[in-house]
Amino acid sequence: MLEPPSQYIVMGPWSPRYVSWLEMACYFGGALLVAALGTWWILSREGSFGLDKPDTRRKLHEKAISRLGGAPIFLAVGLASLVAGYIGGLGWTRWLPVAVCNALIFSVGFVDDLKPLGARVKLVGQIGTALILYAMGVSIDILSNPFGEGALVLGWWSLPLTLLWLVSIPNIVNLIDGMDGLAGGFGLFLCLTLAFLGYYSNQPDVLVVSLAMAGALAGFLIFNLPPAKIFLGDGGAYLIGFFIASVSLFTSNKGSVIGALLVIIIALGVPILDTLFAIIRRAIRGVSIFNADAEHIHHRLILLGYSKGGALAAMYAVCLALSLVGVSILMTKGYALPIVGALLFLLALGTARYLGYIRSWSNFRAQINEAMERRRQREFFRAYGRVLDFEVERCTDLQSFATLLQHGLERMGLSLHARTGSEAEVLTLGGGRNFTIHRPKDATDRREWHLRLDVLVPVLERCLEKWRELPSSTGIPDRQTAPLVPPSITV
Repeated sequence: MLEPPSQYIVMGPWSPRYVSWLEMACYFGGALLVAALGTWWILSREGSFGLDKPDTRRKLHEKAISRLGGAPIFLAVGLASLVAGYIGGLGWTRWLPVAVCNALIFSVGFVDDLKPLGARVKLVGQIGTALILYAMGVSIDILSNPFGEGALVLGWWSLPLTLLWLVSIPNIVNLIDGMDGLAGGFGLFLCLTLAFLGYYSNQPDVLVVSLAMAGALAGFLIFNLPPAKIFLGDGGAYLIGFFIASVSLFTSNKGSVIGALLVIIIALGVPILDTLFAIIRRAIRGVSIFNADAEHIHHRLILLGYSKGGALAAMYAVCLALSLVGVSILMTKGYALPIVGALLFLLALGTARYLGYIRSWSNFRAQINEAMERRRQREFFRAYGRVLDFEVERCTDLQSFATLLQHGLERMGLSLHARTGSEAEVLTLGGGRNFTIHRPKDATDRREWHLRLDVLVPVLERCLEKWRELPSSTGIPDRQTAPLVPPSITV
């Protein structure tokens, strides 16, 4: 049984009460059953909307798979919260802001699963939801020392810090959602960690809602483990991340949450490290941090020879270990924090080397120079892509533009025609249209060529908008018969 605390600061009417182990099992098991049945129902419908289709580049699953897995999770947690509030007697008034904003963030992701909104629109929705939660009184106002005396009143820093916490965690969870069972499994471990924090701090409501989310994720994972029959989608990933971020603000007294945040940050060690690697990698390459790639930690593990199941088990094990480490820091009053900090730093360096992000410490500078050269090549392609985009506007007919396109492609070392030493790449456009480009068959990684060639997709889609057809290689003479050579850039 949970003993009610002698003193407790709350937001709204709520009375602490005992929660039996049987009740805990009922909330977890009930949410698991609802989520599993809901997921099964979605799969049985075999709908034609909300599908994630393979693209032969990053999405390598064999057939289109539903991205609506967040819906049954949302339903299960919502029903469990209603039962806890009205039947379980745990109260619901103080949870109203969290419930409303979790519904809002889920709606943003779910709409994107049905029809892509774009990264900027989703970011605005995330910030807007976080602002609403802040305005409704859920915020980080005081950072007290959970391991001793003293506190820091944040003042106006409360707003940016709260927004950073509420926006970054959903995006971190969404970023790692690139492998069957990964984001859902991490969410399960993190929700169990939150449940323990609720137990440890004598907050039965935190315990109950966290167990409900953990049960819902367990029910969903039945159909999401490799090979996945359904995906979380942005709706599910945003819901998991925002749930963890918002509920963690309740695991300590109002506005004084540094202990709980520290535990969650350590438990999120793997996805945070993956996000950090992705930001650094994309910054060096000169691409947007929202530009998806296939070089996350789980991709690297598979390249090292792990099976999907093996890579997933390895990452689960690390996540579980870090969750236990985070809890141990809180329970030892922070005495283990310096040691854990040093170990995590060494873990990050070792992981970067083991996964091949850093090929050799002795040649690290040469690796950076090589990456910067690839960035210059990509910027060169982007510049020509913008020029061709302008030419679409200036040209009065498709034939005139096709001639300019051929010239621009030659400057980029590309062609519309097959030549000696060339390799065909198919660009997928809106509406299911395809366009074939021939590029040099050289030592450059194929994923690097994909990044370069993607600048041509908006140009070709503009052609479709203006002329309702694409340039044809049959109508353009091949003015060069020599093998294709990638462009060289002198700096």
